[in-house]
Amino acid sequence: MAEYKIKDLEQLTGIKAHTIRMWEKRYGILNPERTETQIRTYCDKELVSLLNVALLNKNGLKISRIAEMSEKQINEKVFDLRGNYDTDSSYEKLVISLIELDESLFRNTLSSLIEEFGLEATFTSHLIPFLDKIGVMWLVGSINASQEHFISNLIRQLIISEIDKIDVPTNKENPVMLFLPEHEWHEISLLFYHFVLRKMGRSTFYLGQSLPYDALIECVEKIQPDCLITSWLTSVDAGFVKKYFERLSNDTNGLKVYAGGYQMKVHGELISNWAHPIESVEDLKHLAIVE
Repeated sequence: MAEYKIKDLEQLTGIKAHTIRMWEKRYGILNPERTETQIRTYCDKELVSLLNVALLNKNGLKISRIAEMSEKQINEKVFDLRGNYDTDSSYEKLVISLIELDESLFRNTLSSLIEEFGLEATFTSHLIPFLDKIGVMWLVGSINASQEHFISNLIRQLIISEIDKIDVPTNKENPVMLFLPEHEWHEISLLFYHFVLRKMGRSTFYLGQSLPYDALIECVEKIQPDCLITSWLTSVDAGFVKKYFERLSNDTNGLKVYAGGYQMKVHGELISNWAHPIESVEDLKHLAIVE
């Protein structure tokens, strides 16, 4: 069972710590354990309870009214709200679906967001913050690998579905090749890059996860792409990253390489001679138009 501090709850729910304390003291919303030094600690059940309270509160119920409700009444009310689309409540629904492994809730919430805002805005404004919160939950041990894989694969399926709705570009000139290096399996960002480029009509070759280096070079020689796009999330040695991009540049005669992902932020300066950073959707759009 995970153990949260009040600052963890603040990050995961968006509710200020002083508000959580007030709700505890005035309404008895939560009943945390305390350490010997009187530091509040919370469990998964209390995290979900707080998310449910926030969900009801955002949908018009006053905290004083929620405090009077039984756990069964709260759960019934939340169940009714899960099927209703409300942008302001989407974050709570996404986190609850992660904790409870609720595929229907996750799919319905995300599909509603995409229907209203489109995949691009949903990804940047909703999924990226949600994935950042998953990182926090990893740190405090509140989710395990199965939960992370469960959600990641649902997101992956959804982006692929949106890509499939786009016609294959008829213009095959100046193709962009997208790949993940060997032993890199975190595909969501790369799929999103693929979606943005395809949506803008750019010809793309998508090679996917964990591509052996020699196979990449062979494909570059065959396809002759205009540039390469990759994404690195898994922690990797700085020296290895530097040597990889330097070798890639030499073996492709200085072909332009664009790289996103957390490791590019960490090691960006080391590889700046051989790779250009992808820091936003605008970087991709610029690439689609200019290259």
